[in-house]
Amino acid sequence: MNGPALTLPDVTFVRQLVLKHSGISLDETKGYLIESRLLEIARRHRLSDPAQVVHRVRAGDESLRREVVDSLTINETSFFRDGAPFEALRLRVLPELIRRRADERSLVIWSAACSSGQEPYSIAMLIREHFPQLLAWRLRILATDLSRLVLHKARSGLYSAFEVGRGLPPLYLSKYFQRVGLDWQIRDDIRNMVEFAELNLIEPWPLLPASDVVFLRNVIIYFQDLLRGQVLGRVWQVLKPDGYLFLGSSESPVGLSEQFVAEEVGNTCVYRPRKPVGLQSTSAQKCVRAV
Repeated sequence: MNGPALTLPDVTFVRQLVLKHSGISLDETKGYLIESRLLEIARRHRLSDPAQVVHRVRAGDESLRREVVDSLTINETSFFRDGAPFEALRLRVLPELIRRRADERSLVIWSAACSSGQEPYSIAMLIREHFPQLLAWRLRILATDLSRLVLHKARSGLYSAFEVGRGLPPLYLSKYFQRVGLDWQIRDDIRNMVEFAELNLIEPWPLLPASDVVFLRNVIIYFQDLLRGQVLGRVWQVLKPDGYLFLGSSESPVGLSEQFVAEEVGNTCVYRPRKPVGLQSTSAQKCVRAV
């Protein structure tokens, strides 16, 4: 394929398309990324060059439009990514929730923007390893993403040697995965703990269960400020009053939403629905200053 490179109007069109349908803002320096991703799509569809992909999307090819947006959403992830949030979940958040929910024996954890599934599967493995009593509860691990492509991969639970080599403890690989050719597939008992569903954070949400824990990590950083605040506001509506929100290490609701306060837990921050003025803890204020 040696067709013409994308023109500046083509690149601008694709950037606006991705912003409209995913909320992700690609800056002017992403022209090469856009062209390389569209080249892959052109090859799959036996089109002459990336410009032909743009032409067909402009002409109203909805299936191809979705494929273009999917290819340019941020899907970088790994098992137990960043480590500290999962330590906070193990050492503080889940033990507290187990005490509080002892009577109802019900727990909902939502992994928003779950990409190819490593985050919710990490949560499931952590629970099976350290809190097996929760397997007798009404436990729901809900995982959502806007991309049908990554959700298909997530449901399969099939990962390359490179993917399981990033962040996954060797003990977990031997206990919870099995070899399939050159790849590794997560065991059915772990896969069955996670419900995957399509959800675009910037579009109307379906009815979601009230959640005890929400993981919304490494996604709102790609949104513009107004949209970040709107998404956080909708998360606040889903989160139970004594629930926990995890954001990425470079993300914070400070300056975007007044509905959360931060608590320092080990080497990370968790965010809680705001309590009445005067009841916020010192640790929450300290954590806010640190982010």
